[in-house]
Parts: sequence; structure tokens; C-alpha cells
Amino acid sequence: MSLVSPSLLSADFGHLADDCIMLNESQADFAHVDVMDGLFVPNISFGTPVIKAMGKHCKKPLDVHLMIEAPERYIGLFKDLNAHILNVHYEACKHLHRTIQEIRLAGMKPAVTLNPATPVEVLRDILPDVDMVLLMSVNPGFGGQKFIPQTLDKARRLKQMIKEQGLSTLIEVDGGIDKNTAPLAVEAGIDVLVAGSFVFGSENPKATIEWLKSL
Repeated sequence: MSLVSPSLLSADFGHLADDCIMLNESQADFAHVDVMDGLFVPNISFGTPVIKAMGKHCKKPLDVHLMIEAPERYIGLFKDLNAHILNVHYEACKHLHRTIQEIRLAGMKPAVTLNPATPVEVLRDILPDVDMVLLMSVNPGFGGQKFIPQTLDKARRLKQMIKEQGLSTLIEVDGGIDKNTAPLAVEAGIDVLVAGSFVFGSENPKATIEWLKSL
């Protein structure tokens, strides 16, 4: 059975509270929050007032994905915004180990994200310190992109690294998850499915989440 983290980037911002309530009533495990600064990625998403509102209405643990430069500057801020998982990009951190340590000391679960072109092998020495690794299966910054097939091989290699080290680190995937790619992702060893438009654009989001959970 998979874990599911629906991406609120694809929610209806005019009815954000309603979509949060829908997630509360669904089988979703987390609520995925993409934070973009217009520098690390060519897009801007949520500001802190919107994330604060999400935290007020959404009872699912917030799975916060920071697509921003120098994420270490904002660890305390996202702790105050009730982030449960704080996910930083390998490519954005000059001192990744220190940043991971600070996230855990702040009381959140640390996670690290890899862009499509970054090999999983760069994480070999940091794996014991993180709770989750997020593999981007599209280029970060925009929703609705097509799944990059090479992500499946990356997931298999990462799963092998995790097994070799005797760890229980979760593997998450973000981008292009739908009825065709979700089963392939699970088969490749991915534990957590991030789905945006596939969930919020469906006729029955709760049923879509239930289907993803069943994989």
C-alpha cells in the first residue's frame, strides 16, 4: 500500500479551505506544499500567509517541499508554520548535512530532493540522516509536466542503496503521476506518491486518492 501526498499547488485557490477539508476526509497521508521563490525555479507559488491558512484548515501532516535558494534561512519559519516534513533540494544547499541537522533539531522530519539530472549516488553519505528522499520526475517549477521515465531507474538504484545501509528511508516521487505512471513508480520501489492535477483535476478526488493508496 502506497503513501499519498496530494499537491496543493493544483488545488482551487479560490476554495482552498474546501480542498483542505476534502483531504482531511480522504485517505491521504500528507498534504504536499510546494514553495517556490522565482530564483531556484522559474515560478513563484505560496507565501507564508497562504501556508499558515493551509495549516489552519488542513489536518493532514504538511509535507513541505522548498524549491528555494538558501533554504536554511527559513527552517524556523516553517517550523512555526507547522511543517511536519521539511524537504530541501540537494542542489540548493551548500552545507546539506548542517541543514538536515538543523531541520531535525527544530522538530521536523528532514528530507532531501534531487532534480532529474542529479544522480542518487550523491546521497550515499547523507542517507542515514534523512527520513525521506524526493525524486523529481519532472523539472521543478511547474505542474502538469510529463513523467521522466529515467526516474524509475533512479528509484531502483536508490532503493538498493537504502537496503545496503539497512535503512528505512522513504522514497517519494513528484511530477507526472497519473493512472499510467503511478503503478510503475510503486513497482520501482517508490513509497510516497505526490499527485497534483491527477487528484484535484479528477471528478472524484477522494476516490483517486483511494486508488493511489491501493497500489
